[in-house]
Amino acid sequence: MNLETDVCIVGGGPGGALLGYLLAKKGISTIVLERHTGIDKEFRGEHLNQDGERVLKKYNLYNKVQEVGLLLMERVEYWHLGRVIKTITPATGEQHVGIHVPQKNLLSVLINESTPFNNYKLLMGTKVTHLSFNKHGYVTGLTAVKGEQELMIKSKIVVGADGRFSTVRKLANIPFSTYKHGYDLLWAKIPSPQGWEPTIKNALVEGKQLALFTQEGGFIQIGWNIEEESFPALKKRSFTPFIEQVIKAFPELMDTVHQHIQSWDDFILLKVQSSQSPAWAKDGVVIMGDAAHTMSPTGAFGINCALLDADALADVIIEALDTIDVSANQLRKIEHRRGDVERLQIQQLEKEKNFQDNFKIAALT
Repeated sequence: MNLETDVCIVGGGPGGALLGYLLAKKGISTIVLERHTGIDKEFRGEHLNQDGERVLKKYNLYNKVQEVGLLLMERVEYWHLGRVIKTITPATGEQHVGIHVPQKNLLSVLINESTPFNNYKLLMGTKVTHLSFNKHGYVTGLTAVKGEQELMIKSKIVVGADGRFSTVRKLANIPFSTYKHGYDLLWAKIPSPQGWEPTIKNALVEGKQLALFTQEGGFIQIGWNIEEESFPALKKRSFTPFIEQVIKAFPELMDTVHQHIQSWDDFILLKVQSSQSPAWAKDGVVIMGDAAHTMSPTGAFGINCALLDADALADVIIEALDTIDVSANQLRKIEHRRGDVERLQIQQLEKEKNFQDNFKIAALT
């Protein structure tokens, strides 16, 4: 099958989906490709900060997401020996210290708002295999596979919004550098006990961060830092002492932890790294979100950066199409408009380095 469009976005996560909506709304023919067949995939980074909230409100999307379901975090707590030693509450004029938005809720709104546009097409279960180039080296489209069907898509601009292991970045030979943070992360999800309030709770377990994120729908997401590459060795040890440390840090969780975390298989491993591409674009192709700058989990910047990227990139693409200039020089304007990403990555490193400082008061008592 042969298709033709102004912009082909590879990756239908929050950033790619928002970009697709913004372009379609402006009358630009847009095709979004997503390799998953549905929007219910497990997704760990689901917390919005004020930046992500602002972008959604800018386009009258926040209220629509709120109707589907989100949860405002009332405070951040630091726990030591089963008691709270430090609390962070919303700043003056703010209503929360973060917002949990299930990815399926956000994506359902973005897709529902996009599909009425005749110039918009979403292709689920579709994987990119090749980029197309003209004789001048410009990317002019791509080849993809949907089930048994091969698609040839001609596009003025290809956008790689396809995550930390971006296929578009690889096929376009866009360089990037990766930085390891010295730890990996174990995720688990459990039902919250009755009366559990919408909070983010932190503790130190053997010098490592243990965080609890309250989720919309009555769940708690557990994020546990472990030494980098240590999970294979951990899995050979007894599971019981490990999980008892969670209960010691947060005694209220004893029943739900015992019921819902019964083996190492109840954890999902995330290998933590950050990356940065020195250039986000080549002629006819541009990357964004984790494809351009993978963020570590610290501070929950990932999804918010992706939404900010989409907001800024929409203007860059509209300008490129209006001026018939899809060169790297034009598309790389996104780097200047999103110039704070490197600062945020440095801030993440500082937060990780100084996390234990939040517990100094406990060491003195």
